[in-house]
Formats: sequence, structure tokens, C-alpha cells
Amino acid sequence: MSDTTQFRTTTQHMLKESKVYASHTLMGGLAGFESPIGLDRHDRINALRTGDIGFVHSWDINTSVDGPGTRMTVFMSGCPLRCQFCQNPDTWKMRDGQPVYIEEMIKRIVRYKDVFQNTGGGVTFSGGESMMQPAFVSRVFHEVRKEGVSTCLDTAGFLNRNFTDEMLDDVDLCLLDVKSGDEKTYHTVTGGALQPTIDFGRRLNRLGKKIWVRFVLVPGLTDSEENVENVAKICESFGDAVEHIDVLPFHQLGRPKWHEMGIDYPLETCEGPSKELKARVKDQFESHGFVVY
Repeated sequence: MSDTTQFRTTTQHMLKESKVYASHTLMGGLAGFESPIGLDRHDRINALRTGDIGFVHSWDINTSVDGPGTRMTVFMSGCPLRCQFCQNPDTWKMRDGQPVYIEEMIKRIVRYKDVFQNTGGGVTFSGGESMMQPAFVSRVFHEVRKEGVSTCLDTAGFLNRNFTDEMLDDVDLCLLDVKSGDEKTYHTVTGGALQPTIDFGRRLNRLGKKIWVRFVLVPGLTDSEENVENVAKICESFGDAVEHIDVLPFHQLGRPKWHEMGIDYPLETCEGPSKELKARVKDQFESHGFVVY
């Protein structure tokens, strides 16, 4: 795939024109991957089921965004949720991604292993929802860990049953999005159900995995004291697995993608949280004994 303009990551670059973005970044696109474009639909479905291929939206190299150290973040295509504050609506449909051979992905990740090891970084699979393609993601994790690359799964946990305990053996860290503390608000925010996320966090704790909880603070949507308290109580149920909670202030960086795709954007007029609101929410989480960033 030589045209990198259609594969953009969730950085400030998304506010630039596509051609400008493509000329200023070496990441974000899929140029250089050998894509199985000759496979028919039946073969692709089978290859997806076995993990021989994965549908990938883009990848990027970043620092202190998607886990510790310098990381390669791979954005997988496909997501069952429709979050109102989604930064990547162009990852919702799996068919919009590019099919990539697993061997090509592994080679690309291992290429950076010295950088990862020197910075305490590794590879993070994000999305979309990385759990939509469990065979591909888990097989990649298994192989790159053999090469000494640390692995991180960025997920909402909604599809937690897609990953077996054996697959989770190869996950070093999970960035778990807890989008709300009650079912009604969660459904309003995502269109999905909250309980699978709770179940997944508890399972990670049982398996001895590390969790960084992510909570997006949206004024008028997720910011009520009751909702935040409920999120804190959910995180408490994850036990010692939770290393810290990231309170992520809502922003409008994703709005151009919604417009570009012709999708009605539900948070068109929403502003980011005030300094006072962020402090209140941080204090709430800290009152439960959590480290908060």
C-alpha cells in the first residue's frame, strides 16, 4: 500500500491536511508491509480465524502514550463499540483495514527490539478494538516476547471472552478503558454493556497481570461524582492489578475524522474539562488509594 494518506494515527497531525501529514511522518502508514491482496474472501476469513493475517489500520512509534518507554503502537481495524468520544471512527469497520501477514508484523516489531529494551518500551496493540482479532494479536505477542519484546494490550475489555487465559499469558500489561461506572451511562457512551469490562479486569487480577486504567473525563457525560465513585469502586475490585489510573481529559482532536467520514458527531459543542473538574476527579480517585495521572 503506497498511499499512506488514508492511514493516520491519533496525534496532533490529524488536524493537518492529508498530503501534509503524509509528507511529515515516516510512521502511521503501512508502506513496506507485504499484503495478501490475492486472497479471496473465503481464504481471508480462514486466515483471520487462524491469525495468519490481521486487518491493520496503521502503526506508529511513540513515547509515553500507550504504555511505558518507546513503543510501537499497532492500531487494529474493527470495533464493536461506538464511543461518543472516539478518536478513530475510521477503525470501526474491520474491512477498512489492510490485511497484513503475521510474519510481516512480527518482523516489523522485532526490528525495533533494541530501542524497546533500551527504553523499557515494547509493542502495544490498540484499535479499534484489538480483541476483535484475538488469534493474530495473541500469536504476535507470543512470538515477539520470545525475542524479548514487552507486550501491552489496549482494550475496553468488552470482548474479553475472545482471549483465553493462555492467550493472556503473553500480555505483560493491559491498558483497560473503564468508560463509565454504571450500565446506563456506559450504554449511552458506547452503545455496549459495562459488565464485560468488569469481568475482564477481575480476570486480569486473578492471572497476576498489570493494569493501567484509562478513564475519559467528558463534561456532562462521564463527570458526575456518582459515576466517578462507581468507576473507583470497579477499579478497587481489580485488586492489586491496578498500578495507576489515567484520567484523560476529553478533547476535540477526533472531530475532523467524524466530519470527514460524514458521521454525526454527538459531542460537537462539548468542551474539555476545567482545571477544577480535573482536580476534583483526581481527588476522588486518590481518596480510594489510587495513583492518578
